[in-house]
Amino acid sequence: MGAILVLSLAIATPAPALDRTDVILEEGGSDQLRDRLVEGSLLVAARRDRVTDTQDILAAAQADYRRMVDLLYASGYYGGTVNIRIDGREAATIPPLDPPATVSAAEIRIDPGPRFTFGRAEIAPLAPGRRPGDDFRTGEIARATAITDAARTALTDWRTAGHAKAGIANQQLTARHPEARLDAAITLAPGPAVTFGTLVVQDGSRVRATAIRRIAGLPEGQRYDPDDVAKAAQRLRRSGAFRSVAVTEADLLGPGNTLDIGVAVVDERPRRFGLGAEIASDTGLGLNGFWMHRNVTGRADRFRVEGSIEGIGANTGGLDYGLSARYDRLAVYGPDTGFFAIIGAEREDEEFFLTERIYTGLGVTRRFSDTLDAELGLTLERARVTASLEPRILAGRPPVREFNLVTLPGALTWDRRDDLLDPAEGFYFNARATPYLDIDSQDFGGKVQLDARAYRALDEGGRFVLAGRAQFGALIGPELLETPPEFLFYSGGGGTVRGQPYQSLFVDLGGGGGIGGRSFLGFSGEVRAKVTDKISLVGFADAGYIGAESIYDGTGAWHSGAGLGLRYDTTVGPLRLDIAGPLGGDTGNGVQFYIGIGQAF
Repeated sequence: MGAILVLSLAIATPAPALDRTDVILEEGGSDQLRDRLVEGSLLVAARRDRVTDTQDILAAAQADYRRMVDLLYASGYYGGTVNIRIDGREAATIPPLDPPATVSAAEIRIDPGPRFTFGRAEIAPLAPGRRPGDDFRTGEIARATAITDAARTALTDWRTAGHAKAGIANQQLTARHPEARLDAAITLAPGPAVTFGTLVVQDGSRVRATAIRRIAGLPEGQRYDPDDVAKAAQRLRRSGAFRSVAVTEADLLGPGNTLDIGVAVVDERPRRFGLGAEIASDTGLGLNGFWMHRNVTGRADRFRVEGSIEGIGANTGGLDYGLSARYDRLAVYGPDTGFFAIIGAEREDEEFFLTERIYTGLGVTRRFSDTLDAELGLTLERARVTASLEPRILAGRPPVREFNLVTLPGALTWDRRDDLLDPAEGFYFNARATPYLDIDSQDFGGKVQLDARAYRALDEGGRFVLAGRAQFGALIGPELLETPPEFLFYSGGGGTVRGQPYQSLFVDLGGGGGIGGRSFLGFSGEVRAKVTDKISLVGFADAGYIGAESIYDGTGAWHSGAGLGLRYDTTVGPLRLDIAGPLGGDTGNGVQFYIGIGQAF
């Protein structure tokens, strides 16, 4: 028989059934082939999973005949033999409904035979400009997967070219055993070029059929493209109005070679609410909540109300609270452009300023791809700012000022993270610009913010992850004391530098007074390590810079912090506990802690 390779998976621990499973590969097979056979064997899996039911073991053995043959074909072996014995009996001869009372050993013995190469390797006709892959040609190893991949790719090419009903007209596969050759000839039937017909919406949804068609954006009357079908389904899923979306192509072509597309949706619950809380040693307790309706007028339009109260038990400042509402409507100008309207009121009681503001606005959203979107708005705002600063610092300015602002906020977001709640790979980039005009003083300014994050798994399972974040901010326009406080920058606390007190780094005006800066830089780094399936440990370090200048010139001040964190995975994201202390700068001392939901970034 020649040399024998034996892989023994025996485990010393006693078991009531299947104590031993051997996979024996006779000479002619490689270690790589043996590994594939072992990985694909249900008997090996049964031994690993400690299966004790003998009927299940017998079923696994009998299913392994086909699995082993398929794996041999996938590796180019078409003349092999497979024997599977249960306690010395060929498994195929044992009645499935009359298994043995006990099973102690199983043996899979495989003679792969010679490895075949392609003689003929033909597939035609192909879509214009296309050719078969390099692994489907004369002289290459005749893997069965190479044949199926070549056929699948060729059909996909025809469908992409507009031939929706392309199929296989004929296939001839001949194994020539004396020469160890496989002849493969596949004939395709491209069918006619097709255009999109009608999007047929199945009854049963509270969302109007016209709205579903508008959101899907299927280009009716244009050339068929499977990518357009996939995009239509993705737009409907992304709308948030549906629990499930099923898109199907009609079996038969309509008049003029048109193809109707069917869509069936299951609605999400129309109403939803949520509550959240965060607590930190310096900012105290913060509470937030929202209520949302997903289908206000039957057009998958969304109305969301949010409220928050922060600073409960805070060391500085007073209570901050806000209430806002936003209405979103999809597909107002094409399937990827939406409309929104907002209204809200806020009160922020910080150490040096009390800001009370109301605002309203409207805008548009644009989805460029699954990972890139933008937003542009026009907002009217009225703010009342009370300064807790000495008259000397105010230099004749009244302690209470009112601002009537027109702003034009815009944002661009590029999100390629593999998981929004707990990413291990990818990156996130957000750019925001908010030019504004004070109607009363005619002062003009603008705020620019950049937020870039990157994630890299250090192992295949993503148990060890490096995460980094860089932030940039700049205010262009009026002097500090002429600027509404909401446009200024501070550093310190959970969103910037953990281990430093909240908003502890600012521009010092002297006399115990301070104000936010016109420039900001922030850097954060984390090492995340899973210690169990649910629990992770995190080491982190943050640094922040605040300056009075619009663009960083080094005349401002830095501070930094570092610490350790604990994460516990839940269905809504990791439960986060961070404990940190100051690393550099003179803005804080002692330990700070932060509790919330979701990664820090």
